Amino acid sequence: MTEKEKMLAGELYAPLDPELHAMHIRAERLFEKYNKTSCKDVKKRKKLIKKLFGSTGENIQVETPFFCDYGCNIEVGDNFFANYGCIILDVNKVKIGKNCMLAPNVAIYSATHPVRAEERYNGVELGFPVTIGDNCWIGGGAVICPGVTLGDNVVVGAGAVVTKSFGDNVVLAGNPAKVIKNL
Repeated sequence: MTEKEKMLAGELYAPLDPELHAMHIRAERLFEKYNKTSCKDVKKRKKLIKKLFGSTGENIQVETPFFCDYGCNIEVGDNFFANYGCIILDVNKVKIGKNCMLAPNVAIYSATHPVRAEERYNGVELGFPVTIGDNCWIGGGAVICPGVTLGDNVVVGAGAVVTKSFGDNVVLAGNPAKVIKNL
C-alpha cells in the first residue's frame, strides 16, 4: 500500500511521504490564495474552494481564515457555511451533509497520533474519518475528534469536545460532549 492508501485506510502512515507532502503543499497554496481573496470576489472564492475540496454542493460559503491538511478529503453538501477560523484536518475523509453550519473557530480533526510513544517518535500518524449528517449546527469553538459520526439534525454547543459518535436529533454540550437534549 502507498502511504496515501494507508492514511485513508486508518493505518499508520508516514506524513512526510513525497506524494502526501506534495498534496499538502498544494492545499496550503490554495487556502493561502483563498484566505487572501476579497470577500467581494465571490466567483474567485467559489472557484478556489471547489478546487481545494474533494467535492462540494451548491451554495457554499467559507469565511477566512480557513485551514486544512489536504482539502481533497473534504466533502460538503448544499448550503454549507463555515464561519471565521475553521480548521479541518482532513488526513482521512471528512464528510459534511447538506444545510450544515459551522460557527467561528470550529475544529474538525480526522488526524491523530499513535498512543504508543515509540510509534509517535518514529514520525508516523493516523487518521480516522469524520462524518456529519444533514442539517447540523456546530457551535463556536467546538472540536470534533477523529472517527466521530454525527447523525442528522445534531446541534453541538459552543466549546463542546465531541469524542464519540451520536445519532440523529440531539443537542450535545460539554467536554466530553454528551446529550443534553433530544430534539
